[in-house]
Amino acid sequence: MTKTILIATDYSLESLHILKEVLKEKNASEDQNQYTIFLVSGYEMGDSIRDLLFNTKSTIFNKIKPQEFNDAYEIIKNKYPHLIEKIICDVFTGSFQRTFDNYIKAGHIEEAYYSSSIKSKGKGKFDLIPYIKKCKNIQSQEIAIETHERLPERGRLAEIFA
Repeated sequence: MTKTILIATDYSLESLHILKEVLKEKNASEDQNQYTIFLVSGYEMGDSIRDLLFNTKSTIFNKIKPQEFNDAYEIIKNKYPHLIEKIICDVFTGSFQRTFDNYIKAGHIEEAYYSSSIKSKGKGKFDLIPYIKKCKNIQSQEIAIETHERLPERGRLAEIFA
């Protein structure tokens, strides 16, 4: 059976620890389901006509998602091929709870995971955690992640193995 989950991310390598923990937990419980995983970040599109007309998802991802992130989630995907049907990177651009609820409903998302230690920072990004907590249509769970400030691999692909 296929289930769909959402993981709130800011497209940093630290945020992939949420994905890693969720898959490790599902693997330990010998879960027989396969998962479609939405890695979603909040993104404020702005209100200028130029931004609204000419910004596409690919231009947004070029701004907010580093190549190391892509490489790291491919490594995780290869580690758990029996659990992952596909991984979809997306941005949520709405600003109302009702819009987020419709996003969840349209994606058939059943579970959501987030970490309060991952704060969406950077131009145009906003935090999805308040939307996830208020959404009544999904089961949400906070994942505790330890962030090491003095990690030598911090910000590099090797961090995903730490």
